[in-house]
Amino acid sequence: MSLLHDARVVLLAHAHPDDETISTGALILELVERGMRVVLLTATRGEQGEVVPALRSAVEADEQSLERIRVRELDSAIERLGISEAYLLGAPPARAAGLPARRYEDSGMRWIRPGLAGPATDVATERAAYALSNAPLNEVVDDVRALIEFVRPDLVLSYDDNGGYGHPDHRRIRDAALRAATASTVTFAEFVSAEAPDLEWLELRRHLAGVQNALRSHATQLSVDGEHIVHSGGQREAITTSIGLRQVTQA
Repeated sequence: MSLLHDARVVLLAHAHPDDETISTGALILELVERGMRVVLLTATRGEQGEVVPALRSAVEADEQSLERIRVRELDSAIERLGISEAYLLGAPPARAAGLPARRYEDSGMRWIRPGLAGPATDVATERAAYALSNAPLNEVVDDVRALIEFVRPDLVLSYDDNGGYGHPDHRRIRDAALRAATASTVTFAEFVSAEAPDLEWLELRRHLAGVQNALRSHATQLSVDGEHIVHSGGQREAITTSIGLRQVTQA
């Protein structure tokens, strides 16, 4: 039976603004079309995101920090995708009871080799106290679990165990979401971009225009060129319109 057959409320756990659209935009549009309540958890505000060259000067001159701009971009994408509710990790209700609100910051990354990312070189220094990847895992788990108890999803979705391409924040939020879902007895599944025999594979090309529209919300990070994303460093990536779901735990 399809993982989505009986799901009425689906919680997606992502690391940064734009991940929800790049990785799962077509899936979100499909869930919304099926009448599901889609809830988004974003772990950081994307403070370390590299700005596209055309907007770099304007962003640097803006009195508002990049993180505030990226949250605005996220809000725009949320509206365009039709997401029902969205929360930032560390702020109630995505914060364990009795703890003051905290900010989990973008850990940054560096490319180890094509297709595989690793921690940024400065994540162990000045930003150590704030980076999501350095936060105590139990604290992150408790915050995700608080949101699960608040939202009561039927299904929690996040990255595979490598975080998709190795980004430390992707891996941390995935690990936390898996542990939190397991502790709350909620089914957890990972989304995967490459076909495999154990996946429920969804072809969602009919949502291409909707994904393109949502991607344009993230103008500081990327541009849309036909059926491709052009990232801030000039890298081109085909827009994702097919995705696999792999069940990891069952309620």
